[in-house]
Amino acid sequence: SSEWLLESVLLSPYSCRLPKSPYQIPPCNGSKPDDTYLQGDFSSSAEFFVCVGVFGFLYCTATLVLYLGFQHVYRQTSRGPTIDLVVTAAFAFLWLVSSSAWGKGLTDVKWATNPGHLVMNDQCNSTCKAGEFPSMGRLNASVIFGFLNLILWAGNCWFIYKETPFHKDPNPPATMEEEGAPGP
Repeated sequence: SSEWLLESVLLSPYSCRLPKSPYQIPPCNGSKPDDTYLQGDFSSSAEFFVCVGVFGFLYCTATLVLYLGFQHVYRQTSRGPTIDLVVTAAFAFLWLVSSSAWGKGLTDVKWATNPGHLVMNDQCNSTCKAGEFPSMGRLNASVIFGFLNLILWAGNCWFIYKETPFHKDPNPPATMEEEGAPGP
């Protein structure tokens, strides 16, 4: 059925190249159906979203190794936490941009694959009906998780900021040993 084909096209990796797979809509007059192609290539936003996710995973892996195995190197100078803050802030921004782009791309995919747009009911009267809208739950979840990643990376910026010299007090309070013994 055309619904199954549409779902399989949409759920395949980088499936936002809609014109690559034909589908068939049965004509109202009973003749042989022709191959029809969906319009629109929304793959760039999906690929950008996946690219940010892959690079984010690689950066997390590298920093985990740095934090666990080479903490002394990380804290040796203030340059390590500062670079970490800049890269983490850049990833927070990239998650915002890529999640927004993928959300817009997904909206366009939903519009292009809407059965109401594909079957012209005014030409067929009561003989043709649009099928059900394909399930987009997993694709919707990917956009939601993209924005959750934005929140996590932005929140992580605060914790990294606290490790940088920008947050540290230039005149820390004196300790008891430095002040001397309290008076009588």
